[in-house]
Amino acid sequence: MKRAVRNIAILGSTGSIGRSTLQVVSRFPDRFRVVCLSAHRNIDLLQKQIDRFRPRAVVLQDDCNAPLLRKATDGATDVLTGEEGLREIVTRDDVDLVVSSLVGFAGLRPTYWAIDAGKDIALANKETLVVGGELIMGKVRERGIRLVPVDSEHSAILQCLRGEDINDVERLILTASGGPFLHADAGELSTATSARALQHPTWNMGKKITIDSATLMNKGLEVIEAFWLFGIPAEKISVVIHPQSIIHSMVAFADGSVKAQLGIPDMKMPIQYALLYPERPFAPHERIDFAALKQMTFFSPDVERFPCLSLAFRALASGGTAPAVLNAANEVAVDLFLADRIPFPAIASTIRDALDAHTPLEHATLDDLVRIDRQTREAVLRQFMMTA
Repeated sequence: MKRAVRNIAILGSTGSIGRSTLQVVSRFPDRFRVVCLSAHRNIDLLQKQIDRFRPRAVVLQDDCNAPLLRKATDGATDVLTGEEGLREIVTRDDVDLVVSSLVGFAGLRPTYWAIDAGKDIALANKETLVVGGELIMGKVRERGIRLVPVDSEHSAILQCLRGEDINDVERLILTASGGPFLHADAGELSTATSARALQHPTWNMGKKITIDSATLMNKGLEVIEAFWLFGIPAEKISVVIHPQSIIHSMVAFADGSVKAQLGIPDMKMPIQYALLYPERPFAPHERIDFAALKQMTFFSPDVERFPCLSLAFRALASGGTAPAVLNAANEVAVDLFLADRIPFPAIASTIRDALDAHTPLEHATLDDLVRIDRQTREAVLRQFMMTA
């Protein structure tokens, strides 16, 4: 049976997830039509994507380059800018599916607008659920849309849960590579440079998520995301370090059995699964050679050396807007570290101070979340300026 072509909008098309998504879409020209793209400021790559996929509209977050792009496209593609441009493309009548792969808090509002407009979501922006899980999942239920995770860990859990009764789940087990500092001692961490932190051993990702992997905050954010995606209590979600990154996550069941999803570290696999869920058409992804692999190892995370993971569990337990504060403080701290303004351990202490100063607000609106995000960022920067 021939299936209808789905019109797709990709938010963050010039980032690593966006580029991989376009590679996946290219393999299925009979299933997808790229109608909208967005980018921050990489006008050269966006122009190449426009030439290849001929979208009807694109959005630039950095509007300084918009006139150049309009001239280059000669009116064939609408060139929009800023958040209003994002809102326009995710609510268009000719968009069926939105791939949300913007980095950080910036993905929250466009994803919310897309859901409210009745669009299905392939979610690669974990901060959307970290910051606004209650709000977002409530809107998903209200609008009756499909939200499928792109993160390899949550995609793995989704695959392990297919055909299972959620009541039989004993534990969700998220795997983590351990990042570049897995075996570093406290002394090494105190002098760690941003250049070293960006040398991830198994995944090729953007700068922000790579630093989050180095601090284990990425895994903390994924714990919060899993809580909202699968409705599993926090005490039934755990993390294990698995440096080979072959097992992408596991589900343990009440009878003692464990299901795991395995694959070569390649984001195109979970992207394809999210776009075509629940189908599994052929794809030429690299296969695991178990004989060459030889071993898979596992460790408990060291929350003394990597306290960001426990801070994420703390924020989830506090509830309300505490995860929004966690996320905002982390984003500012990561930016400061990447600019060589604070040492690596100060990322965690900055987040801890922000959580200490916050009284969580329950049942936050979108405006509440935007306000608290802004206030947290301002407070963190003020504190940095006072101590610098």
